[in-house]
Amino acid sequence: MLLTFAIFRLSGFVMELESFEIPLWQWLVTAGWLAYMVWAEGYKGFHRAFAPRVVVRASYLAANPRPLHVLLAPLFCMGYIYATRKRQIVSIALSCMVICFILAVRMLPQPWRGIIDVGVIAGLAVGVASIVYYLLQLKQAGAASLPVAADVPA
Repeated sequence: MLLTFAIFRLSGFVMELESFEIPLWQWLVTAGWLAYMVWAEGYKGFHRAFAPRVVVRASYLAANPRPLHVLLAPLFCMGYIYATRKRQIVSIALSCMVICFILAVRMLPQPWRGIIDVGVIAGLAVGVASIVYYLLQLKQAGAASLPVAADVPA
């Protein structure tokens, strides 16, 4: 739900691009950025790492519910709580990096903000699709079929 909310929130800035005369070179930049973000954020970030881990950790939480972990399920699934020290550090570092990126992009004027958001929306959409894909894979073959560990403390 968090990713889908971000997609809808950012789509307004992309829709504003209709009111700009965008030269061909900026459309080429947009196409290149879009391709890069689908590959880097969507495939490498979400599909290969974040989405399977979120699904595996959600599955672990369903099998081992603790009241506090259930209450804080989004934080649990993203690896902020009840995770190995390495997983917590990586999760926090990535979140800080994303927040810095968001703050920087907010300062960009249009059409550049819309151009950046085109790629971000595409990457997030791949992320949502990846979570659904791994959820379906989990239902069919079980958690052992997913390519990541739950990263919970021993």
